[in-house]
Amino acid sequence: MREVPGTEEEQVAGGRRGTSVRTSPREPLPVPDDETIVLRRITRTAPGPLGEGRAARRRAAAARAARARRKNASAIVSTLVGELFITAGVLLLLFVTHQLWWTNVQADRQAKEAASSLGDQWASGGENQEPQADALSPGQDFAIMYMPKLDVVVPIAEGVDKRGVLDRGAVGHYDESSGLKSAMPWDKKGNFALAGHRNGHGEPFRYINKLTPGDPIVVETQNRYYTYKVTRHLPSTPPSNVDTISPVPRESGFTKPGRYITLTTCTPEFTSKYRLIVWGELVDERPRSEGKPDAIAG
Repeated sequence: MREVPGTEEEQVAGGRRGTSVRTSPREPLPVPDDETIVLRRITRTAPGPLGEGRAARRRAAAARAARARRKNASAIVSTLVGELFITAGVLLLLFVTHQLWWTNVQADRQAKEAASSLGDQWASGGENQEPQADALSPGQDFAIMYMPKLDVVVPIAEGVDKRGVLDRGAVGHYDESSGLKSAMPWDKKGNFALAGHRNGHGEPFRYINKLTPGDPIVVETQNRYYTYKVTRHLPSTPPSNVDTISPVPRESGFTKPGRYITLTTCTPEFTSKYRLIVWGELVDERPRSEGKPDAIAG
């Protein structure tokens, strides 16, 4: 039986010792099964740890950048929308402040100046005949109205033009230019019909809904005082109901021609959808030379 020779070094070492050295035969290499082959193939084709880490970092960085862009876009949109709402709120607040406060300040000043100017004219002009309605210019002040219960003193001007009359705090007389001509206080028969703002611009008719039967309304002209007594009011009616200012106003309770006064304004407050109506009847007339009537004497 032949022996597998050892390596040269082993043979030399054995020769030196005087003995021969036998080595065990080499063990056969294991044959990989199918699973091992597949795993090796996958391992060889997959990227190495270094390449995989770089790709993952690039993907993560791209995802973070995309999220940052979306976040920035959302933040910009949210900021713009917020600023728009704030701006709209400020503008609305300024508008409301202007309409409900500043217009009152301006109109009150204008109304007081107009009433004072009328009083000065009458004091210096002496007593004359009352002016004819046709002689009055649109927007011309010709009388002063007092509502003692409401602490209102306001000039009365010809016409119901919004800018030329009502917005400056005056009460307007329905004249021919409005298409709804009404009587004057000095007319022997008829309905003296007036319009005024309820909110803003002096709001002289703001609280006429609080007038009750028997409350006085005094109209002062160049020569005379005319005192009316409130008789009835209509809480709401369409603007198209022009019969409320006719010579014998419909729904007023009056049944025959007389000397009446009608106050008209918008309702509900802060809208112009309907009209609030207050009617009164003349109960006293006197020259200015006799002094103020009792309703405003105090």
